[in-house]
Amino acid sequence: MPVVVVESPAKAKTINKYLGSNYTVLASYGHVRDLPAKDGSVDTDNEFDMTWEIGADSRKHVKAIADALKDDDELILATDPDREGEAISWHLQEALTKRKAIKKSTAVSRVTFNAITKTAILEAMKHPRQVDVPLVDAYLARRALDYLVGFNLSPVLWRKLPGARSAGRVQSVCLRLIVERETEIEAFNPQEYWTVKALLETPRGQSFEARLTQLSGKKLDKFDLKDRLTAEMAVQAVSSRALKVASVEAKPGARNPSAPFMTSTLQQEASRKFGMGARQAMNAAQRLYEAGLITYMRTDGIDMAPEAVTQARDAIKARYGDRYVPANPRIYKNKAKNAQEAHECIRPTDMFVSPDEAKLTDADQRKLYDLIWKRTIASQMEAARLERTTVDITSDDHEVVLRATGQVVVFDGFMAVYTEGRDDVDEDDEGRLPQIMNGEPLKRVAGGLKAQAAEKEAILAGDDAILGLQHHTNPPPRYTEATLVKRMEELGIGRPSTYASVLTTIVDREYVRKEQNRLIPEDKGRIVTIFLMNFFRKYVGYEFTANLEEELDEISAGDLDYKEVLAKFWRDFSAAIGETSELRISEVLDKLDAALAPQLYPPREDGSDPRVCPLCGQGNLHLKTSRSGGFVGCSNYPECRYTRPISGDAAEAGDRILGEDEDGNEISLRSGRYGPYVQRGEVSEENKKPKRASLPKGWEPDAMDLEKALTLLSLPRRIGEHPEGGVISTNFGRFGPYLMHKLPGDEKPVYANLKDPNDVFECGMNRAVELITDKRNNPGRGRSAAAKPLKELGDHPDSGGAISIMEGRYGPYVKWEKINATLPKDVTPEDLSMEQAVALIAEKAAKGGKKKAPAKKAPAKKPAAKKPAAKKPATKKPAAKKAVTPKPADE
Repeated sequence: MPVVVVESPAKAKTINKYLGSNYTVLASYGHVRDLPAKDGSVDTDNEFDMTWEIGADSRKHVKAIADALKDDDELILATDPDREGEAISWHLQEALTKRKAIKKSTAVSRVTFNAITKTAILEAMKHPRQVDVPLVDAYLARRALDYLVGFNLSPVLWRKLPGARSAGRVQSVCLRLIVERETEIEAFNPQEYWTVKALLETPRGQSFEARLTQLSGKKLDKFDLKDRLTAEMAVQAVSSRALKVASVEAKPGARNPSAPFMTSTLQQEASRKFGMGARQAMNAAQRLYEAGLITYMRTDGIDMAPEAVTQARDAIKARYGDRYVPANPRIYKNKAKNAQEAHECIRPTDMFVSPDEAKLTDADQRKLYDLIWKRTIASQMEAARLERTTVDITSDDHEVVLRATGQVVVFDGFMAVYTEGRDDVDEDDEGRLPQIMNGEPLKRVAGGLKAQAAEKEAILAGDDAILGLQHHTNPPPRYTEATLVKRMEELGIGRPSTYASVLTTIVDREYVRKEQNRLIPEDKGRIVTIFLMNFFRKYVGYEFTANLEEELDEISAGDLDYKEVLAKFWRDFSAAIGETSELRISEVLDKLDAALAPQLYPPREDGSDPRVCPLCGQGNLHLKTSRSGGFVGCSNYPECRYTRPISGDAAEAGDRILGEDEDGNEISLRSGRYGPYVQRGEVSEENKKPKRASLPKGWEPDAMDLEKALTLLSLPRRIGEHPEGGVISTNFGRFGPYLMHKLPGDEKPVYANLKDPNDVFECGMNRAVELITDKRNNPGRGRSAAAKPLKELGDHPDSGGAISIMEGRYGPYVKWEKINATLPKDVTPEDLSMEQAVALIAEKAAKGGKKKAPAKKAPAKKPAAKKPAAKKPATKKPAAKKAVTPKPADE
């Protein structure tokens, strides 16, 4: 029987079902070899020879394939149809040849299929080929580049910028985009402008809104009404004139559907519509692909196979009728030069399987399949037909002209199924207009705009029918994952298959954080970017990175020698590394301080030197680094311990002297890396650690005074003696305000949470005793009695019992009966599969000496005598990690 090798066990199971018992289908569990994380894995002195190593997790999988080849002398490599899949096949062939599992007589072939369906697989088996050498060369070039950049640049960061963790060929350019956008936002100066609108009524009593577009014969541009005075004059001009309809023009229009999904557009739309991260979307797509529901999900292509187009048109006709099917099929052409080796778009394998009929239980897979099905069906539907109406309204003297626009959908076409999401919502979306006749007079609707005027600064005419509204220009929005992927695609940076891993890396490195789906650079990320921009500008350049991607595409097309590309890159890059390695940390910080000066030390309102320490008035501020990132500190350290984040100046932070206590100690408000706090006194030889207290939640720095600061510094507050003995006190802790009491003879005190921060200072003895007594009698109260799982995976496949993912104090964990297993840092609850969960549970059980999980498995599957089978889940942990998505090289 021929041995067929794919990446994942899920894929192997599906394929085995189609091929039958005449084939042995095994999984490689992703990449089987990689470059060891040590110097010399890419030999730059010997034509970039690479030293590969089979991972400890992969050895048993390679052995299983080698063992199968002892009896079968034919190997079919059926990994994914892209550069990474080709690389896995090449690695397997090389590794098996090295261990002599592939003999001279062994027939080795490569097959690819774009969908895991019986037809696609059987057809692929009829057309075997050999491993594509140019495609492998492109992989080798990409992997070597990533190794050379990461392995040589990351140590420079560690030495020069404590706390910086890594740099990458694409990762650092992606980070630069986010940091530069944040700088644009901070430097943005809003510009004021006004608009004038009127609420008008037709003779038939139907009202609509119109906006002033011309004044005194001049067409109004955005900033022509620049302030309140000019807006008042415009409002007066409109309100003092009778208005009539000057023209009504209706123009037919059409809107065509969007092209089918490729990887980047799927990631963008999943982010817009469901808030899915790129990685989360790709993991769901991977599972849909392995289940045979969609075509391969890593592609730059938007074209669709002719048979799929025909089936889509048949499905549209059956479901929506003939008028929704265009006369001719829609043809979408790939824009990319080397569209990921000409793969098809992402589409359902069967157009007649609607989202409801797919019967998917996983929420992410269900949402994503619904999205892919609708987008694919819509892409072959008739265009939507619209009618756009424009009404111009003027006065008899033509001094003012107002315009109303509206849009009517005459035929919904593809919009009956799907409309593409948008990153930024347009406030001026057009609605429908009532019937308006040319030349008819219009009345103003008195009081009709009062509600709108109340929402923001506005000017109302006497009858409240004419409204002048103040606006301010907005800064560019922060990137979401969707808009960042779109921007990277526009610049030609990276490839769709790598976007998810790149975005995950910069968040894991704590260079960027996500808030409300927006990407915000951390101080650490800013410092790394400024460092790279000053010392390695060329290698974080957009054009340079895009040109390198084009060269990699040329290699995969067989038009360029990958070793020539590596040699050209290494010659300049190694020189830049050498120059920077010789710099002292102080020199690096001086240069970064100068580069960040406009942001770090903006002019102060009082005209004082922005570099002078606002606390001691003697030292100068300078950029400093620590393991938690960059910050601004006083040169008079340790006498003055003033610090603040690199984003914002002292005035924003509100640092100031509040006064003195009874002993003459200076009480100051300061801004630290972990938020604002108050401090008593200064650092000295006698007082190396002055007393500090963080501001509680809800306490604003601007409202702080000496009395409040002294109150905070006096904590913990002693309420008094408990009737049964022991002192009751209040304070602020890690989880908020609390009461504390310890009875004589008790080992540990009892803590009771307080809801209001003010209770720390106001809670009396009676209430304190009541709360402490209640807590002592009900120690479990306050905790969630039955915490809801983040995700339910189902019953343990071997032993029964529900497996859930819970949120814990130290992060998410897998729960099965009495076993709790923490999730690895690189795995999110959304990404975790049942197979991974079982492996984590087994490993935890083995570590903790609990035999429960393994013991239950043995009798469920095999005779009780075969106890080794009980340990099988524990060996699957690494394998399960790779089973979900074979990851591309880290960029």
